[in-house]
Amino acid sequence: MIEKGAVFPMFYLAPIEYFTKLVACKEGVLIEKEEHFPKQTYRNRAHIYTPDGLLAITVPVMKGSKNHTKIKDVKISYDFRWQQIQWSTLQTCYRRSAYFEFYEDEIIKFYENRFDYLFDYNEQYLHFLLKAMKLKIDYEYTQSYQPDYPGVADYRHNINPKLESSFKNKPYFQVFEDRHGFINNLSIIDLLFNQGPHSVNYL
Repeated sequence: MIEKGAVFPMFYLAPIEYFTKLVACKEGVLIEKEEHFPKQTYRNRAHIYTPDGLLAITVPVMKGSKNHTKIKDVKISYDFRWQQIQWSTLQTCYRRSAYFEFYEDEIIKFYENRFDYLFDYNEQYLHFLLKAMKLKIDYEYTQSYQPDYPGVADYRHNINPKLESSFKNKPYFQVFEDRHGFINNLSIIDLLFNQGPHSVNYL
C-alpha cells in the first residue's frame, strides 16, 4: 500500500486527463485491480473525434458483469463483431491524422486478437500506450479493495464520463477541428494519432 502518490483505475484508452495525472504522479502509482466493476465508466469506453463530432466507443462485457463482479473477473463479450467495427471507426476517424500509419501495425492487434478479460485487455493496451509515448511509469496493483486511501490522491471515481470535469487540456491539432472545433479531454488515442512522439512533451 502506498503512502504517497495516487490510486488509478484501469481504463480503456483513457482520456488525456488520466495520463496528465499519471505523468504528474511521481511518488507512487497504484492501479486498482480489486474493485467491483462500475458500469458506464471509462473502464470499458472511450471518447474519440469522428466526422460527426464526439463518439463513445465501448468494449462490451459479458452479461452478468454487474456491480458485484470484480474488475479483474469481467469478461469481454464477442456476441457481435465489435472489434471489426471499432477498428473501422478508428480508420475512418484517424486515417488522415499525421501518425496513424506510424502506430497502425501495433494497434490493429487489439482489434484482431481476442482477450478474455477486460482488465487484461486494458492492461496490454496501457503497456503499448506508455511505450509509444516513451513514458516510464512504475506502478503496482492493489492486493485488496480499500474504499479510502488517506493522504493519497484517489482517481477511481472522479474521472468519469458522467461527471463534468474541470480539466482543460491545451489545444492541439485535431482532424475534424474545422467542422466542430477543438474537443477537450478526448481519449489519449486522439492525442497519439495527431501528435505522435510529441505526445510526451504535450503531457
